[in-house]
Amino acid sequence: MTKVLLSLHVLAAVLAIGPVAVAASMFPAALRRIDGAAAGGGDPAGPGDPAGPGALAGLRQLHRVCRVYAGIGVAVPVFGFATAGSLGVLGSGWLIASILLTAVAAGLLALLILPAQDGALAAASGGAPGTVTGLAASARRLAMLAGVFNLLWATVTVLMIVRPGSTTGV
Repeated sequence: MTKVLLSLHVLAAVLAIGPVAVAASMFPAALRRIDGAAAGGGDPAGPGDPAGPGALAGLRQLHRVCRVYAGIGVAVPVFGFATAGSLGVLGSGWLIASILLTAVAAGLLALLILPAQDGALAAASGGAPGTVTGLAASARRLAMLAGVFNLLWATVTVLMIVRPGSTTGV
């Protein structure tokens, strides 16, 4: 049963967290393209948009991927706790550190990244004068947040593989 739980945990991590990490990283660049089009006087949603046709639709799609897969990502800690329980490692330091880092990453996504994406989408959709500066600042902030989010997940992945103090020889 442990092998099944571990397989489900890893699959959930790859299939749920991977898309969020990629989409969150792509969102700021897509926002910058829309910002550049707005600065040049183009209509971000129009076919003659220098950012490319459907740039705003692409931005919405990236946000939707982040939102939907964040919800699916709840399966990762669920299968993780089940796996840790069956392995008897719930009190291990590497696992506690991984749990804390996962909680920080989830909080970052839910409390900062997704709301900032919502705000940037609203500003980009409105196309009101003066939003260009706001879009550029939002893109910079979202790029930084996505980088921290991805770094947290990379650290958790390394902890899951290396498992400091492990006696398995791996």
